[in-house]
Amino acid sequence: MIAEVLLLLAGHSSSLFSEKDNTLNPVFIPLLHPGEAQCLESLGLIAFRYRKIKQSCASLATSPSQYICTLSSSLQRFLRDGYESLVIDTEARVLHRDPKLVAGGSFVPLSAIRATFEEWEAPLASFQSLMEEVDSRESWPPGPLIDMLQGRARTGVHRIASVFSELSRDVQRVWRTHAIAFMIHGEIELSGLLTTDYKLLDGSTPTCVSPQTRDSMSYIGRAIGTVKAAKWHQQLPRRLALEYTSVLEGALPEDSYSFGRAIGTIRTGISEWLWDNVLTRKDVDDALDSMANYFLLRNGEFALSLIRELEQLKLSRLTSRAGSSTIIREQDIHLAMLRASLGTSAQQDSAVASLRFHLPSGPAQPSLTYDRTLTSSIISTEAVSFNDILLGTPVILSYVVTWPLDLFLQPADIQVYSSIFSYISAVRRTHTRIHLCWSWLSNAQRARRRWTGLNEGGSPEDVDVRRNLLRCSWGIVRKMCFFLDVILGHVMQDVCDDEYRRLKARLNPHNSPSSINLAPPAATHRTTRRPSSSLLEHSEQTGNSTTARLDFTSVREMHGFYLKHLLEGCLLTNQALSSIIRQILDLCERFVAQVERWGGDVLPALLFEGSLNDRGSGETGDMVRERFDLVLQMDSILQALFTSFYDQLSLSTSKQFNNAAPDVSRSVLPNVSMADATTSFGTTFVRSIDGDGASRRHVESLLLRLDFNSGFSKTELHPASERP
Repeated sequence: MIAEVLLLLAGHSSSLFSEKDNTLNPVFIPLLHPGEAQCLESLGLIAFRYRKIKQSCASLATSPSQYICTLSSSLQRFLRDGYESLVIDTEARVLHRDPKLVAGGSFVPLSAIRATFEEWEAPLASFQSLMEEVDSRESWPPGPLIDMLQGRARTGVHRIASVFSELSRDVQRVWRTHAIAFMIHGEIELSGLLTTDYKLLDGSTPTCVSPQTRDSMSYIGRAIGTVKAAKWHQQLPRRLALEYTSVLEGALPEDSYSFGRAIGTIRTGISEWLWDNVLTRKDVDDALDSMANYFLLRNGEFALSLIRELEQLKLSRLTSRAGSSTIIREQDIHLAMLRASLGTSAQQDSAVASLRFHLPSGPAQPSLTYDRTLTSSIISTEAVSFNDILLGTPVILSYVVTWPLDLFLQPADIQVYSSIFSYISAVRRTHTRIHLCWSWLSNAQRARRRWTGLNEGGSPEDVDVRRNLLRCSWGIVRKMCFFLDVILGHVMQDVCDDEYRRLKARLNPHNSPSSINLAPPAATHRTTRRPSSSLLEHSEQTGNSTTARLDFTSVREMHGFYLKHLLEGCLLTNQALSSIIRQILDLCERFVAQVERWGGDVLPALLFEGSLNDRGSGETGDMVRERFDLVLQMDSILQALFTSFYDQLSLSTSKQFNNAAPDVSRSVLPNVSMADATTSFGTTFVRSIDGDGASRRHVESLLLRLDFNSGFSKTELHPASERP
């Protein structure tokens, strides 16, 4: 019987027990003592569990998952070194008649065998439960598998805890090998942890890996994989690859601190190598200069030349008689852009070749008709767009981003830049149109004074009406010029230039001695805390200056805050204010178009209108009155728009600005759809260097510009009917 029991414990079947479970065969029960039967049942349960575990390991050994195969082979190795060795050692002791096991040299008690294998009862039960849980799921991502093994290792039984800890470490070593494959060698398919756009899959990392470490791993893999896929002339040196591999092999994910520190070290080294060999700081500076020059209109001569060329293009299409030549296509706009660059600083700038104009609605036919209805309903909750003011049809300016610049500029950033360009160019075009209207009125007034002297001419009944009409028209143009001057000055100087200098100072702290002065006062005396690894990997505070080692994620975070402050400073994130600005621009365009239709003067020509006729005809007076009513209507609507704009702007200062870090995977504008971004952002350090009150300061600066003479805050506005 002892030989039968040892064969049973070794995993063979026996007639002592049924084949389905570990119950003792009823035939042998009358022949056995109750104590012997109990010992046999206990040994049969141990043998049954061992056999089930062996069967599960054999089936899992063919699994396509390397993690499951590793778990199976590690468990089999542990059973071979422990349990199977114990079976062989027990058989040898029986054959050698070990006095501790064989009583009297000829009798082996079942209780002695039971006591020998008792230590394996609890481990085998845990292993069987493990195999049942593994078999219950079709697939096991590495993250949940490691978490499950670590959870089972948290037990008070030391033997079981040590076994599960070793199993978990074996699986973690395989996971670490795959992490090395994509982080050091850029092998995405081999690792199976990332998607094609370098995002970690769900369940690809255990919970012991912190979110900051996961972000760093994704960043490292994206950088190395992108460089390898682009077949860049400089790849990661073998020396660095071996060094970073040895760094990773010295830490396992279960040691969160050591593993995070190893990933941080690799990230810092990869970032320095990328800055030196792939996308250098000069490339980022040149890209920021190009985006600011052409999207933020900091290159003023090119912007004005482009507006003139587009106006000329629209006029040429309107005056053309051929059917095909009356359509504006994208290539026509590109040709106008090239003509606009001639004679300006943009002529020798290679960045102009990367600019692209896109017509979302396809080729369009220009029109001078203006169908927008004059209204004083100024508060709108709908999304506001400015991309149709420049050409009369929606037109979008984009930028062709090539490798390696796409490591820094994302499609979401280009869409934000395009929205800001549409807004600033719309204001700039309207501003030039108002100045053109001013010159029309000035020329007409000088020509009139050659014949009328000091008055406006006309019949005695028309003198006061003509004088009031002219004065009211001059007042409208003056107020429009003042408002557009304020908006342009605020946008170009207080917002674009100021934020641009701040960003450049933070990216080049050593080359900008004024970077400390550009920082907000609240951030100057704030103690810098160590940020997460998704921001600046290393920072040292010396006096009042902060030197930091930048990587692409931290630079993109700074750039994200830069775009966020541009949008808020331009008031594009406030739908009520942007709606009012759009209506003011429409009203300005409507007034200029009306004056242009009248021949460049608001007063009717004296000789053509028969002003010398008798007072009974009333022809001239009726025409002057008609124009006067229209001008008064525009004046009242303009005044209501100005008042509402100031009220809404004052109200916005009492609202809490959102100081959270921007997510470039989503648009800040409500009507712009952003592409997916590949980086998640932290907030602590970037907010400290960026300042919490930047947006509020922009609004306060605009309020000071708009109300420098207290015209809105103190003066009681007169109704339109009481104006002279």
